[in-house]
Amino acid sequence: MRGPRPRDLRLLAWLLPPLMGALAVAEALSDTGFDPSPPHLAVVAAWIPAGLILARWWPVIGTVAVAGFYPAGILLDIPGPGGTGLIATLLAVAWAGFAEPARRSLWGLVPAMAIFAVCDTVRDGFSPVNVFFPLIFVAGWWGGALVRRERRRGRELVELAAALDAQRETVAQAAVIEERTRIAREIHDAVAHSVSVMTLQIGGLRRQLNDVLESRPAELEVMLGLERLGRQSVEELRSLVGIMRESGLEAPAAPAPSLARVEQLIADVRAGGLPVDLSVQGEPVDLHRALDVSAYRVLQEALTNVLRHAPGGRAEVTIRYAPDGVTIEVTDDGPGAIPAGPLDGAEPLDGRDGGHGLIGMRERAAMFGGTLRAGPRDERGFAVTARFPIRRRWQ
Repeated sequence: MRGPRPRDLRLLAWLLPPLMGALAVAEALSDTGFDPSPPHLAVVAAWIPAGLILARWWPVIGTVAVAGFYPAGILLDIPGPGGTGLIATLLAVAWAGFAEPARRSLWGLVPAMAIFAVCDTVRDGFSPVNVFFPLIFVAGWWGGALVRRERRRGRELVELAAALDAQRETVAQAAVIEERTRIAREIHDAVAHSVSVMTLQIGGLRRQLNDVLESRPAELEVMLGLERLGRQSVEELRSLVGIMRESGLEAPAAPAPSLARVEQLIADVRAGGLPVDLSVQGEPVDLHRALDVSAYRVLQEALTNVLRHAPGGRAEVTIRYAPDGVTIEVTDDGPGAIPAGPLDGAEPLDGRDGGHGLIGMRERAAMFGGTLRAGPRDERGFAVTARFPIRRRWQ
């Protein structure tokens, strides 16, 4: 259930003083003993509204001023507006309890109670009824103080919720950083180390076979290409480890993977012993960095699969740029695979994907609303086709 809006409360606060003044005048005029002379009428019409307006900025002073209308009416022999003065004082006391701390607001409550109790006793003599009005003021003051306390508690709960959210976010971020650091350590200790050792072993083997390889330039070029590819892989792994450890968005020291570097990728694969024909169709466009990296990784994984599963074969890479997307197609003339339909789901087709290569490529394409089809060709070999749509937010 929604409470009153602040705008409505402000409007009520401005309308209440003149409304109470009009009520006091009406109450006084309804009494036949009231002298409607201008001085008396001015006191009745102005005192309570002035006190209520004063209470908006100085609640304690305004409460005492509103309560002072009761003895003023007695002294000026104004017979009517006792009820209006009582209601106005009750409102002022409640406002003081709400707007001021408890101890300070008592400086408005106690004088108001004393004024009404003393005036009733002086005018009518002592009676238990004289205690009734002061008790009403206590109830009003308590109600205002209770609302003040609940509002303060509500603000504290909101602040506590915000602090808990911030703490939860900090804990979650710390957990992510810790996990990233752990993964980075595993990559560094296991994968990067293994690749470094393999690269060193290839270099050592090349040096030992240097005399033999001098007469076989093709094999020498393959060995040099493997060394170069190994060093590049180690640099990329170390760059990735650095990014994960820093848990930031700083650019890596090595060039970021991009289709703009496809020539270098093809050269590395050729150096690894796989003949590759490259065809780029259409006008290359600037791609969003994340999409560009994913497209590059899909192409890289597809060529890696050819190296792994179609030794001695030949690959063809076709990259088609269009206004609405970029398509990457990798085909080879290797032994192919066990006959199966094209892959659009997450299940690997055959022994070509001993790990999660095809699944990872499909997920990279799906991340940007793209598609991946992979399967044996009709004649011979294997084909992988990935399409990445180009949307405004990916440009």
